[in-house]
Amino acid sequence: MKSWCKNLLAVGLSVALMSACSSSDVEEEPVSELVDIQATVFPEVTWDTSVGDGVGDYYSQLRPTVRYGKVFVADRSGIVVAFDETTGDELWKQDFNDVFEEKLETKTKGLRLAAGVTAARNKVFVGGETGLLVALDEATGDVVWSAQANGELLSAPTVAEDVVAVNTSKGAFEAFNIDNGKKLWTYEMQLPNLTLRGTGSAAYEAGGFFLGTADGKVAVVVKSNGQAAWEQPVFSPTGANEFTRMADIDMTPLVLGENLYVASYNGNLVSMELRSGRVVWSRKYSSFNDLAAAGISLYLVDDHSRIYSVDRRNGLELWSTSVLKNRELTAPAVIDNYIVVGDFEGYLHFIDRNSGDIVGRVQVDSNGLYAQPLVVGDKIYVQGRSGKVAIVMLNKEEQINVEEDTETNAE
Repeated sequence: MKSWCKNLLAVGLSVALMSACSSSDVEEEPVSELVDIQATVFPEVTWDTSVGDGVGDYYSQLRPTVRYGKVFVADRSGIVVAFDETTGDELWKQDFNDVFEEKLETKTKGLRLAAGVTAARNKVFVGGETGLLVALDEATGDVVWSAQANGELLSAPTVAEDVVAVNTSKGAFEAFNIDNGKKLWTYEMQLPNLTLRGTGSAAYEAGGFFLGTADGKVAVVVKSNGQAAWEQPVFSPTGANEFTRMADIDMTPLVLGENLYVASYNGNLVSMELRSGRVVWSRKYSSFNDLAAAGISLYLVDDHSRIYSVDRRNGLELWSTSVLKNRELTAPAVIDNYIVVGDFEGYLHFIDRNSGDIVGRVQVDSNGLYAQPLVVGDKIYVQGRSGKVAIVMLNKEEQINVEEDTETNAE
């Protein structure tokens, strides 16, 4: 079954239309089996622990964040934990189900955290499917303030100086005072009848929030007043039905210099001028994953887990690989000379940035990885569906030995 069927969110469509996703008539596409690789890098798990019960099979983009000498992790069930970045010791733990018991709609469902974690201004920001946005003190874990957004929070909050902003599932982009949680403004976006389940976080640059919309546009919202500076379509939806007209941008626009880069589902990868929104180039790719970049290259994982390297100057494809097709890959991240992606079986794959060859692999969580790996220095932080949190590092010693053996053989 095509993976996007699991993540559709219908608005105003019949149950019969949605049930088509689970119909036995839908042809399942084969998942690529892992093949032996010629390893030249040797990643290993250097630290791991468990936080809560994980996210199970639910949609989530929760992942760790690192700041203030701490690693902050949230679990879907409402638990937020801070670990010492150096020792891995637990420093504090907060259970939202105890703190916000009176706000819960049902005791059984809890707060269902899905948005975060963002650390800035000595606070830790986390949100959930109930629309609750919470700011914690980074040093103690105490609640500084909480606020209610108009819709589910499914992506990490964006901090911009004195404002924290969230993108909701109802098409409302909302800003709150970072010190007290007072709502400052709401920017309303039009939702199409059918969208993917998920929203992208906004990027912030030069006084404006850059965010993707569910109808395939990039909007720039002015921080000071919540008004749009410009909107630009990435893809104009066409087709005979709601499925073929989906054009969601469920990723964070990537700002590099004077340009931004963004991809839409069922649509295009584009480069735009930051100030005007003028499209510099456009290429046909379909993705709901965040982009990564290094040097002149953009790295993209499409909706079938094919991986591409694209020249960000002109949109020309440098290489592509389908060896991990349909393995439900995470968004890519860059470390050293490699791209790293996770898959549904919990493997991290290391791909040579120049050739696209897989050159290393390690399994972290057999229940699967789902969110973009976080690279900080020489460490990779990942969070698995079971609740496992791990640090992965490259084994430099073994890599040096392989290089020495290669040189010896050449002689």
